[in-house]
Amino acid sequence: MKIYMVGGAVRDRLLGRPVNDHDWVVVGATPAQMVAQGFLAVGRDFPVFLHPHTREEYALARTERKSGRGYRGFVVQTSPDVTLEEDLSRRDLTINAIASLTDPITPESLIDPYGGVQDLRDKVLRHVTDAFHDDPVRILRVARFAARFTDFSVAPETLALMRSMVEHGEADHLVAERVWQEISRGLMEPQPSRMFEVLRQCGALRVVLPEVDCLWGVPQRAEYHPEVDTGVHLMMVLDMAARLQAPLAVRFACLTHDVGKGTTPADMLPRHIGHEQRSAQLLKGLCQRLRVPTDCKELADVVAREHGNIHRSENLAAAALLRLLERCDAIRKPARFDEILQACECDARGRLGFTETAYPQRQRLHAVLQAALSVPTAEVAALAAARGQQGQAVGAAIHAARVQAISGQQFS
Repeated sequence: MKIYMVGGAVRDRLLGRPVNDHDWVVVGATPAQMVAQGFLAVGRDFPVFLHPHTREEYALARTERKSGRGYRGFVVQTSPDVTLEEDLSRRDLTINAIASLTDPITPESLIDPYGGVQDLRDKVLRHVTDAFHDDPVRILRVARFAARFTDFSVAPETLALMRSMVEHGEADHLVAERVWQEISRGLMEPQPSRMFEVLRQCGALRVVLPEVDCLWGVPQRAEYHPEVDTGVHLMMVLDMAARLQAPLAVRFACLTHDVGKGTTPADMLPRHIGHEQRSAQLLKGLCQRLRVPTDCKELADVVAREHGNIHRSENLAAAALLRLLERCDAIRKPARFDEILQACECDARGRLGFTETAYPQRQRLHAVLQAALSVPTAEVAALAAARGQQGQAVGAAIHAARVQAISGQQFS
């Protein structure tokens, strides 16, 4: 029995990056031998075991044979005869197909049958073997790694293989959970725009996110969007969200806030009247299809509907400002309102020539919300009740008090 550290842990060690999780492969062992040594069997589809002390995962070396479409269409074989090289050959990229006998790594401990170390030096994302073709999730993974390793390029032959997979319908068999898993992880990488650029280059974006794919080539008014192209703007917004270290819900809202511009009638371009409501409508189908979590879906919906009003909020009177807060449910959910404003700031600064421009609407609307929240609603309700008011009349009194509080606030 031999145990090797493999995959991302080896890659990140060699890159000098933090290693949070270790992956281990066991060669020359049976499940019975692992259990006898105190390991706990946890794998459902193939033999994976938890170490009795560290609780890290140890997988028996295995091979995979394609048996059908999609990422589930595999027959997995494990036996003591499976070699390390065979196990590494089924991995997606050469930089993830490096093993080490020891941790810390030494030059003598490395096993690198597919040239992953050289590809790390050359900063190349390259598939290991043509078995890459068997799993369409690997298309998404390569794109995500491009967003993580921002100075790496995708090898031309790998991009060609990804394009061939899309053309032969492999991407059509991606399941919603895996698409969302990879998209959400890619959104949280340092340069998320690179994920979508790679997906566009191989044709997969029009399969997994057609609402986003169609935005490239759609013009916007140059006086508001010097970058003109809606797809280019979208990528600038995403990278601004990464720069501002926004959470996932904000980044997803940035990704989807303008999808309605892809359905603007040609005779209306480059204006996009009503795109906010069209975006919100398209978003419903997108979120249902990908089974997007509720927090991401709800935030994206508000941002899609209200980002234009938030951008123009400096021109709104007190009553209109309060209605804006109410539509955003800001009084009940002030923390979420801050995320809405962050997404809008990313939208405003994700434009050519505006990346360093301040976004005063965010600070001002924070102050507006604080003024509304300062109203002692219990006291207002009690006074209304003392005047014999009930139900909607009490609500109207609270609303009027909030408008007055906002009117009396000085905003810089």
